[in-house]
Amino acid sequence: MSESDEPPETWAAPPPSQAQLREQIRPAILSVLVLTVLTGCVFPLLLLAIAWPLFPRQAGGSLVRRGGAVIGSELIGQEFTRPEYFQSRPSAAGSGYDGTASGGTNLGPNNPKLVNGSSDFAGVRQLAEAYRQRNGLAFDAAIPVDAVTRSASGLDPHISLANALLQVRRVARARGLGEEVVRRLVTDHLERRQLGFLGNPRVSVLELNLALDQMEKKKSEVRSRNSED
Repeated sequence: MSESDEPPETWAAPPPSQAQLREQIRPAILSVLVLTVLTGCVFPLLLLAIAWPLFPRQAGGSLVRRGGAVIGSELIGQEFTRPEYFQSRPSAAGSGYDGTASGGTNLGPNNPKLVNGSSDFAGVRQLAEAYRQRNGLAFDAAIPVDAVTRSASGLDPHISLANALLQVRRVARARGLGEEVVRRLVTDHLERRQLGFLGNPRVSVLELNLALDQMEKKKSEVRSRNSED
């Protein structure tokens, strides 16, 4: 057999020594620690130091107070179940609107659980049926998407104008108000697109429900004065 017919020799790299491993592991661990301190501690504290004096209310959580008590935040939704209140978008954050467990369902659009649900999870189909029944709609009535889907954060404090308007009849009936009165209140609390082009028109559920309570309070005061006269 000629030399050209001999199989080529294979070469294998020698295993790294402990000294070489330490040279690679040490900078990796140090970089994680340094980045954790910079991005997890220094950067948030720097933002807080800048934002607190310039925007104290927003930096403090945009809290909503009534009578000196904190009843919610402009940034975090909350659950309303009574029929006389407008109801928020469904939430998958913890047990619902949990600021410490912000997140969505993590279910893909092709996951059957997202649509059909399960024993411990209400899918789009169940949410749609409950929404139609709760608001006295026909079984095949079109429903805004935000009424039957969870937001990515699970903390959305707003609903769409279409969602709010479909709840007007239920709220008006529960409070003994005219539908036109409640509808006007919804449009008065409509927030336009940010900067004129970002996002969609929306309604803050908490602010709308507080306005309803304030309206009820004024009506009660008027009745009380009339009865005294």
